[in-house]
Amino acid sequence: MLMRNVSVRVDAGETAGALRHNWRYIGYDECNYTTTPEGGELLRKFGELLDAPYYVRVHHLFCNGNGLGVPKWGSTNIFAKDSDGNPVYDYTVFDRIIEAILARGHIPFLELGFMPLDMAEQSYRSSERWSFETFFEYKDKGWRTPPADYGDWRALVYSAVRHCVERWGRENVERWYFELWNEPDLRLYWLGTPEEYFRLYDYTEAAVHEALPSARLAGPATTGPLPGSPSAEYLDGFLKHCREGKNYITGQTGTRLDFITFHVKGGGFVFTPRPEKGHPSVKYLLEQVRTGCGIIKSNGYSDREIVLSECDPDGWAAGGRFDNPNLSFRNTEYYASYIASSYHGLEALADGMGMDVRPLAWAFLFPGERCFEGTRVFSTQGIDKPCMNLFRMLARLEGDSVTFTSDGERDWLAEPDGGEIMPDVSGRAAVSEDGVLRILVYSHHDDPDFNGETGVTLTISGLEASEYTLSHTRIDSEFSNACAAWVREGMPDYPDAETYGRIKARDGLEEIGSSLERPDNGELTIGLKLPARGISLFELVKAT
Repeated sequence: MLMRNVSVRVDAGETAGALRHNWRYIGYDECNYTTTPEGGELLRKFGELLDAPYYVRVHHLFCNGNGLGVPKWGSTNIFAKDSDGNPVYDYTVFDRIIEAILARGHIPFLELGFMPLDMAEQSYRSSERWSFETFFEYKDKGWRTPPADYGDWRALVYSAVRHCVERWGRENVERWYFELWNEPDLRLYWLGTPEEYFRLYDYTEAAVHEALPSARLAGPATTGPLPGSPSAEYLDGFLKHCREGKNYITGQTGTRLDFITFHVKGGGFVFTPRPEKGHPSVKYLLEQVRTGCGIIKSNGYSDREIVLSECDPDGWAAGGRFDNPNLSFRNTEYYASYIASSYHGLEALADGMGMDVRPLAWAFLFPGERCFEGTRVFSTQGIDKPCMNLFRMLARLEGDSVTFTSDGERDWLAEPDGGEIMPDVSGRAAVSEDGVLRILVYSHHDDPDFNGETGVTLTISGLEASEYTLSHTRIDSEFSNACAAWVREGMPDYPDAETYGRIKARDGLEEIGSSLERPDNGELTIGLKLPARGISLFELVKAT
């Protein structure tokens, strides 16, 4: 069913500087997955993208444990105390993680957390005696506490940053991001008060910049802000502390803040085997971005770079289709089109507010999961999902941004809730130094049951009088979609070798057609049909 017709226009002769690849950020909870064979392979794939390097953020870098990653947990044993109470720093596991990131050509986004076992404030423990339960109590609560001694925390942070500088060099580490903690507004991650987090930030800032004055440090990595929400109040309180509060170290007014982080999600799902229908919302995500940026601007920090250090369709990365069937969307082209639409919308919103906002996809992989488990990952059992193919498309947009307009682009924040709304149809275009014009056109509708096709007339002007090779690559329910192949194979949890090979063969970008074209008076018109959730990439190369 054809729903409507949309006109998209691209002027190849009108450029506006280098196209920003602000999406080059990924992250995941389990720091130890970085050094697994599967983790290394996925980092290699990102390292081979044309717009690499990517910034890589992980949790649990300061936690204690056995150094083995499991869903929602990891550890490095970076800090302990000996029998006399003296600090012992061990960077063995930490170094392997950082080396694995650097070896694939990426840049660490170093999240400073969480609280080491021998540094945690001890009131969470049921007994002072060490026992079988000690580690389980620590894993349950201890890593979320403030330090028993803030001086110990400051010394650890200083030691870690100095270690990085000495091992990998000042110029290298100056490129990294440093961020304090994760979501301190939730008791899931922080059992202290806001003031205790602000104090921790002051101690962290003093340590980081003593070790490396040119380092970039941020906070507070709070959850999605909405007007009047506790998370918005927390973000506002943190920024006020940095701007005009009393510094816990110096006693003076204010604390250095190099960039700012907060998180946004398009929705949330809980465990339930028989859920009501639910789906993410681009509008809901953008409302959080707008609120957070407004708070930042009102506190006088609009000149700071903002990293949405988790920017996703939903929360609970480790949950999957067996926990809530709604999460099956993560396996499909829906996840790819949602990212395309939400990233485009937040870039337009940030530009309109005069701010620099960069999204980080909190997704990676889970070793050992069932095939297409529905977790928020780029790859399942080594098979890449359609969302990974979107990043392959985006990476190809090399060079200068080219004027792109679409009369099918939705202004999500201006729309009322409810009602019959058409898909968001828009995109971007770029021309490389060697003259290759690449145009990405996406269609996204939030409701997974909303179907039908949009007729798109793509008009490209400003072309030279020459013959061009036009190639068309597509992500939809059929192409560049290993999940669709898996469904056709009967949805096996653990495919045998032959079945796996057939599914794996469909996990890359797939070209659906190519042709030779000659513009008429510098203009070329292309007609196509886009499903409610689909992405097309056109590459126009002058024939030699």
